Amino acid sequence: MIISMTGFGREVLEYKNKKISIDVKTLNSKTSDINTRIPSYYKEKELEIRKLLSGQLRRGKIDFCMFVELNGTENNTQINENAVVNYYSQLKDICDKNSIPMGNDVLSGIIKMPDVMQNKSEDLSDEEWGFVLQTIKNAIEACKHYRIAEGTELENDISTNIKSILSLLKDIPKFEEERITVVREKFGLVLEEFGQGNKIDENRLEQEIIYYLEKLDVNEEKVRLKKHCEYFLETLISEEPVGKILAFISQEIGREINTLGSKANHAEMQKVVVMMKDKLEKIKEQLLNVL
Repeated sequence: MIISMTGFGREVLEYKNKKISIDVKTLNSKTSDINTRIPSYYKEKELEIRKLLSGQLRRGKIDFCMFVELNGTENNTQINENAVVNYYSQLKDICDKNSIPMGNDVLSGIIKMPDVMQNKSEDLSDEEWGFVLQTIKNAIEACKHYRIAEGTELENDISTNIKSILSLLKDIPKFEEERITVVREKFGLVLEEFGQGNKIDENRLEQEIIYYLEKLDVNEEKVRLKKHCEYFLETLISEEPVGKILAFISQEIGREINTLGSKANHAEMQKVVVMMKDKLEKIKEQLLNVL
């Protein structure tokens, strides 16, 4: 079963006076790359969240965002009066010493300074965290379902391209007999041109053609390419994440196709090889997004 690394899940929790929104978004990446955006009130749980994300989503660029909105009139944010006075005193001393006029907006600037605004909320309770954790798990599950749906589309497309390569491979044999005739004609022309009218030794010509064709024989490449494609299709339906394995198999498929091309020595066979390469490139692009 193919699972995409592209996914998205969202869940919303209404808890007392809070509306907590959880977003989990994933994109393709070679490793597990987790970025979190968590309100300071829940920061103590970041390691637990990261462990949960990496365990459930395994690989990819993972963006986790938690947004909190207060539904009621309660406001737990207070101004730290001592910090404001301290900042103001320092700024006034600097301005007086350097003859710099104090602006009317000095307080608006001080409000933005560190430790001026304080959150007087109570500690995170086990009950609240239990609800939040379940919401996070639900968002992750939604993301996983999205990945599976995306993976089904990828699987169909990749499977079609692999089967196209197998179909193109069946076209190779019909050009091989023609290729023998072409090679024979080439040898005959060369010998006729340089033989200065002497009679050509047909037996020797046949031996040279056989030797030449053995060097250009593509039977092993055809067999290996067929086996690699069949193994690819078998692996494609595995229950485990197979993105990396399929990438390795696609490399082997590419090697056999390239060898076919280098040995082809025939225009129509080269066209078939080019079409195979086109299908393989599409497969490789899609595999970049497979878990």
